[in-house]
Amino acid sequence: MTSFLLRAPLALAITLSVSSLHAIPLAQGGSDPRHRETTQLDEVIVTATAIRGTADELSDPVEVLAGERLEEDRAATLGETVSGLPGVQTSYFGPGVGRPIIRGLDGARVSVLAGGLGTQDVSTVSQDHGVTSEPFLADQIEVLKGPATLLYGSGAIGGVVNVVDGRVPEVVPHDAFSGRSELRYDGVSDGFTAMVRVDGGNERFALHFDGVSRDNEDYAIRDGELPNSHIETRTGAFGASLLGDWGFLGFAASRYLNTYGNPGEPGDPSAGEPAVFLDIAQDRHELKGGWSQPFGWFSGARFALASSDYEHTEFEGEEIGTVFFNNSTEARIELKHARVGNWNGAFGLQIADREFEAIGEEAFVPRTTTDAVGFFIVEQRKWDRFQLDLGARIDSVESHPLGGDARDFSPLSLSAGAIWRFGDALHLSFNLDRAERAPAEEELFANGPHVATDSFEIGNANLSEEVANQAEVGLHYHTDRVEAKASVYYNRFDDYIFLLDTGEMERDLPVRRWTQNDARFRGLEGEVLWHLIDDNSGAFDLRLFGDTVRATLSGGGGNVPRIVPSRLGVDLRWKSGGWRASLGAVRYAEQDDVATNETATDGYTLVDAHVAYHVDSPNFAWEVFADGTNLLDRDARVHNSFLKDRVPLPGRGISVGFRAYF
Repeated sequence: MTSFLLRAPLALAITLSVSSLHAIPLAQGGSDPRHRETTQLDEVIVTATAIRGTADELSDPVEVLAGERLEEDRAATLGETVSGLPGVQTSYFGPGVGRPIIRGLDGARVSVLAGGLGTQDVSTVSQDHGVTSEPFLADQIEVLKGPATLLYGSGAIGGVVNVVDGRVPEVVPHDAFSGRSELRYDGVSDGFTAMVRVDGGNERFALHFDGVSRDNEDYAIRDGELPNSHIETRTGAFGASLLGDWGFLGFAASRYLNTYGNPGEPGDPSAGEPAVFLDIAQDRHELKGGWSQPFGWFSGARFALASSDYEHTEFEGEEIGTVFFNNSTEARIELKHARVGNWNGAFGLQIADREFEAIGEEAFVPRTTTDAVGFFIVEQRKWDRFQLDLGARIDSVESHPLGGDARDFSPLSLSAGAIWRFGDALHLSFNLDRAERAPAEEELFANGPHVATDSFEIGNANLSEEVANQAEVGLHYHTDRVEAKASVYYNRFDDYIFLLDTGEMERDLPVRRWTQNDARFRGLEGEVLWHLIDDNSGAFDLRLFGDTVRATLSGGGGNVPRIVPSRLGVDLRWKSGGWRASLGAVRYAEQDDVATNETATDGYTLVDAHVAYHVDSPNFAWEVFADGTNLLDRDARVHNSFLKDRVPLPGRGISVGFRAYF
């Protein structure tokens, strides 16, 4: 019944969109406000900051994925969607799981947000747990690289990925009724994905509806199909807001359902061994508001509250293996103060409560309640060609395991950033950060067999806070012909927490133990976009990007485990009239800087292509598209995946589809 209720509005909306083609006269070259080509990313407002501004105005390193680029990069997982950005790669546990990795840091160090609040899932607990965020519904995706602990707490010591979904309307709708829909067929998995989004309202009231339905079968690899790699996703949301010159007040309710196979445990039907698959269900409610009128000492205020009930069951055939429960509530308020001299700033409070429990044979982490409270302040001052940003945050984090001793932590984070503008085209940015992270539940209290990673995992209740001391220098250069940016960074970790392969065995499983050691991360990333030609033949752009990170443990401890390989990518884009196309390749280097008991991974090259034809009219727009992935059909293995020896990436694939904007 639930699947039918979610599929029905999707099918209806897409049918209405297609049928509208016969009712509305089309004229190529028209302007459709519902299909804004957000290619000028320096004009996109980054919402995951207290002092909102464009990426070019922020001293912190920020990437924004939006517009046509986002439409081409959308994938079934958030990690795969953002993995084409410099410094950002993805984890991999089959096509149902992909969590962003920022500058070699992943898991509990990268905070994944939906509309500025945590997704409240259990994707950090185990590598086979998916993120409850749907990239097909995003307006834009923001990636804050480097410590973002000032605004989002110790779980953001490595960065933040914020999916801006618009489920709680915050501004007056451009039209009384608008939306978009998409239907695509994925050849590599013989699968279909359908989505729809509808927004409407007036100057006083706004409504929002969205939904996604996805059915992908086992995907193709070079030697056939990868067993147990299927995905079935259903998600939808409804939101409503009161609007006015004073601000907004809104509410949204959503449900996320996702069932996917674990290709590392496909089972053996001939031996009566069942396949393992995971079933996720989350109900989420959000309340948000903003006051845009000055009051007292303040120029504005925002608050947000989200509460989720999460249940995740791991099945072995028809039998229930393990059930994970996660009930979470998060609230935050931000107050922007009036100008004090030449200083602008904001301060805020964040409160979070989480109750996590696992029941079953893979319950390697005990029931744990975690309470966190954080206070932060950020300040900014601008001179003629110089900008200074300062910030501080203090948290209190308490973890209470059932039947064990509680642990208390008080992470402190400090940040200083600056921009020096040499002219309209060139500026340098400098950042110094000291960020602290409280250990996560699994790092502290794990003790038992972890089937997903084929190991016996042991935590350490005596772990201390992890401290990151990072320095970064960034260069930005923008002209009519060239857009370039590059960053070099050095991150010294004190008491870095990592999962060590001990070489020991327990219950016929290799033992991996959470431990601490000082570590050093140093890296380089950059991107250059050349606008080569813009004439009667069309507009040609050439993009080159790359990133590398090297991470070692101090005191002769060797390499940090499971660090992503270096990459170098290039793509050529063309656009003329309603047509656009691109052809690109990314070379992933061999990764042989490995830790003890960790195997190396061969390098590989992935070649992708996109083509689309777009038609606009005054009230409607549509486009057809085709995407090609891994066109050389390479055998590609994600180095940081625990399944890399058994689970390659999908082989050559072609996707075709239709999009409508109304």
